[in-house]
Amino acid sequence: MAGTDHSKTDLAASLPKGPVIILVEPQLAENVGSVARAMANFALSELRVVRGRAQADGEKARVFAAGAHHVIDAARHFDRVEDALADLTLVLATTARERGQAKPVDAPQAAAERVVAEATAGGRAGVMFGRERTGLENDEISLAARVVTFPVNPAYASLNLAQAVLLVGYEWFKAATGGAPAFEMPTKSPAATHEQISALFAHIEGELDDGGFFRAPDKRASMVRNIRNMIHRMEPSLQDVRTLHGMVAALSDGRPGPEGRGRTYLKPLKDVEE
Repeated sequence: MAGTDHSKTDLAASLPKGPVIILVEPQLAENVGSVARAMANFALSELRVVRGRAQADGEKARVFAAGAHHVIDAARHFDRVEDALADLTLVLATTARERGQAKPVDAPQAAAERVVAEATAGGRAGVMFGRERTGLENDEISLAARVVTFPVNPAYASLNLAQAVLLVGYEWFKAATGGAPAFEMPTKSPAATHEQISALFAHIEGELDDGGFFRAPDKRASMVRNIRNMIHRMEPSLQDVRTLHGMVAALSDGRPGPEGRGRTYLKPLKDVEE
């Protein structure tokens, strides 16, 4: 699968303990498998299932897990919600609507930061998710210390089970890792020097002069400044400068310059070690 690198499986060991994901009475094995995949995306590995029908169709769950079989294989199954929560020190319940209970409510980002803090202090947090069609029951929500709800369109607030787990996992992973990008695009060319950029200015401006671009002499200075500032905003690399030289040369190749004026040609840029 694109983006999967099994050589980096040690990342989870360097992070604070992630939340336990508790699914209460999931109806479809496909959803349980998709939850496992979402968990693996964000280095979550502990799945607990309460009275799930998925137990009878484990193969379908594995197919939808898309390789996250370690989550499916290690999943623990319970008959009672209370047993699934017994060893946790912080329990959060997800819900899409107000349930008339006097409970503090967190958005996913705040909930994730709370989960990280709980793990750092030596505790263990879990997040409960309810049935696909009806969510958690009020009595189940009453077992949680806090509620998590998602900032979604109130006219269509229902989320797929795996989507909800994905959002929680994403916010937890971001809080646990500092939110840095997964990778940086490689830079193969060094930054252009001021001398190289100035040479590019001279090339472009010379060709534009020859082509009659600066039709209003009184506006030439401001137009030149705009062109230079546009190129500076690019923060061009040496390769960028070379490419722009080549583009300008190709566009002007074969075009005769104004009578009495030579064309603007520059020596190639010296090669540098890259």
